[in-house]
Amino acid sequence: MIRSSLPHVHVAALSHAGMSGKNNEDRYAISSFLLSKEDPRPAIFAVVADGIGGHLAGEIAAELAVNYITAGVAESNAKKPVKILETAIQNASQSIASHSAGNDDENGMGATCACVWIIENKLYTAYVGDSRIYLLRGKFIQQLTIDHTWVQEAFEKGIITAEQMRDHPNLHVIRRYLGGIRLPDVDFRLRIDDAESNEESENNQGFHLEPGDTILLCTDGLTDLVWDDEIQKIIRTRKDMKAAAEALVNLANDRGGHDNITVVIMSTPKLEETLKKKRNILDWLLGED
Repeated sequence: MIRSSLPHVHVAALSHAGMSGKNNEDRYAISSFLLSKEDPRPAIFAVVADGIGGHLAGEIAAELAVNYITAGVAESNAKKPVKILETAIQNASQSIASHSAGNDDENGMGATCACVWIIENKLYTAYVGDSRIYLLRGKFIQQLTIDHTWVQEAFEKGIITAEQMRDHPNLHVIRRYLGGIRLPDVDFRLRIDDAESNEESENNQGFHLEPGDTILLCTDGLTDLVWDDEIQKIIRTRKDMKAAAEALVNLANDRGGHDNITVVIMSTPKLEETLKKKRNILDWLLGED
């Protein structure tokens, strides 16, 4: 792909260390592209990573995750997005594992990741861990990802209820992460409907985004303290996405901010914006004021 300085969707992002006094071990990156000289369709890629490990190990792992995954996508031809994402994430995991091997200070470090790749108007996702991706369409919000946590597995097996998940002692016990001895099982379930089977969710890759759709990537520092309906209301009622990102982070901090908080918001142009842009281009071509 070819790097581009002009993303074809609206973008805002913010990362904050939170109120606990610990270092910010979250990392994110956003990159825009054209597919090739022969195929100038636009694409944008975003990744959020939450570091795991003591000392400075977590932030090193998150940095490696973001850098390796972004590079893997950027250097690709974008023809097989799911396979490209899987390879990029697993290469990042191997890099983290190699970096920590033999280093006592970094032993056991790891990271979560949540990736969004929008090619023209098609959505592709990949994730490992408990960082999340949401779709907002109109007044609705849908969590597209499924947390790889002990409490999620216990809920699915009927051991605990949804209400018990929020304050459970094992809330932050992660079942999958980057940096382990074994390559992580990258999750490609893109859950548009909670009643879908896993196979149906995986078949949603390449999901068609409509004008005005909004995608949110975030770490658990947000979702531990701010509920889905609150996220939807904030994003839809603020004057712009930058203000929405700030409001989300501020609300999490107001409620304790016990963890790092990172949000990336991407929104496809609304229909009226697209029509206005086309009219402006036509006016320019015709020489009209």
